[in-house]
Amino acid sequence: MTALEEIERGERFEFGRNWSSFLRTLDESRIEIARGSLQTLLQVADLKGKSFLDVGSGSGLFSLAARRLGARVCSFDFDPASVRCTMELRTRFDASPGEWTIQQGSALSEDFLSSLGLFDVVYSWGVLHHTGEMWQALDSVAKRVRPGGKLAIALYNDQGWRSRMWHRVKQTYCGSFLGRMTVLLLFIPWFFLRTVLISLLRGRNEFAAYRRNRGMSIAHDWIDWLGGLPFEVARFEDVCEFFASRGFHLINSKRTRRLGCNEFCFERSGEPEQKRFP
Repeated sequence: MTALEEIERGERFEFGRNWSSFLRTLDESRIEIARGSLQTLLQVADLKGKSFLDVGSGSGLFSLAARRLGARVCSFDFDPASVRCTMELRTRFDASPGEWTIQQGSALSEDFLSSLGLFDVVYSWGVLHHTGEMWQALDSVAKRVRPGGKLAIALYNDQGWRSRMWHRVKQTYCGSFLGRMTVLLLFIPWFFLRTVLISLLRGRNEFAAYRRNRGMSIAHDWIDWLGGLPFEVARFEDVCEFFASRGFHLINSKRTRRLGCNEFCFERSGEPEQKRFP
């Protein structure tokens, strides 16, 4: 099925619609924060002379950040509205559009991925757990990393019963208009008040701190979290073992013990050893 068909069936969140709204908040300061976070995760000063594949580009912000670091960028997304967002961002901010290609495609399509070739950096932050076949998608994108290249990903942490509860919340959100309104009315006030309380306890503005993390918008990420279907999770150790069996070693990570994403940066040091998905 296409993304639009899955949305109509209540099986997929309208990621592109949320990204379209986020673009109205985008400015140079957010772009610079995103650029810095990319440098930190990849442990690089720049990406000059490197090729960069953005798997599930969303708004296009991190494709743009890679361009600012000097990379030749290839972006793709399954959601046509997200593809349009990335194209809009290229038009607004990139002075060398010939160094940045954008396509619609699926991380589950081996034929499509193979047509793209190999890359020095493959990046997919918070995307592959939304494909509906996460382990297959992880295996497929790993094959796009050239020897010596890097794979940077972020995946939802497995929290057991909490993750199963949030899965039901997302199904309710995507299932109907009434479900969406119910979820928004229940959770958005809670998210807001919780963030205000944490700000008071820590003596800092947590709304501003969230922006400084990756240049993202906390309000748009709340909506993404509540509706983000398909939804899968993984334990940190399982992800590391999965990629170790495919010739990758971990060079940087950021681990959470709570809900949210574990971040990984792997380097491909050998030929993948094909094994069954966990």
